[in-house]
Amino acid sequence: MRGLRLWVSLAAVAAASVVGPVVCAATAQEAVYLVRHAERVDDARDSLLSAEGRARAAHLAEMLRDAGITAIFVSEYRRTAETAAPLAARLGITAVKVPADQLGVLLARVRAAGPKARILIAGHSDTVPALLKALGCTQQVTIAKAEYDNLFIVIPGDKVAPRLLRLRY
Repeated sequence: MRGLRLWVSLAAVAAASVVGPVVCAATAQEAVYLVRHAERVDDARDSLLSAEGRARAAHLAEMLRDAGITAIFVSEYRRTAETAAPLAARLGITAVKVPADQLGVLLARVRAAGPKARILIAGHSDTVPALLKALGCTQQVTIAKAEYDNLFIVIPGDKVAPRLLRLRY
């Protein structure tokens, strides 16, 4: 567990050093972390997390506790808020809700967070790939219906394409 957290931190630092220190305040942050919500109890529109999902959310909080997260964004659905809640509580950050269908609003808020921001976004299997594309990532990303363990890290660049790391947690 500790080794994985160290690996994630080292990978993020390595990716950031490849991109370089130049960051455009209007379009980039130090890092943007994206996850799909954790496992849910059922297929109800606003389902809560299952026991497995709550455990995954706690694991995410443990993994990202030292990542320097400065802002957290979730959709209006409880499962995204519950996925981010353990980390938000640990860091004393209030998660900001942005409706899942308002990608432009979310991107504006991410960009407004500033060049030193490290942001966690808890989204959905369809919104996370759309967000990655909107952040400038060119890799085609799909998330299967039963896939809840992706952790994407985007290291934005000013004069180069953003770096995308896809990890599992």
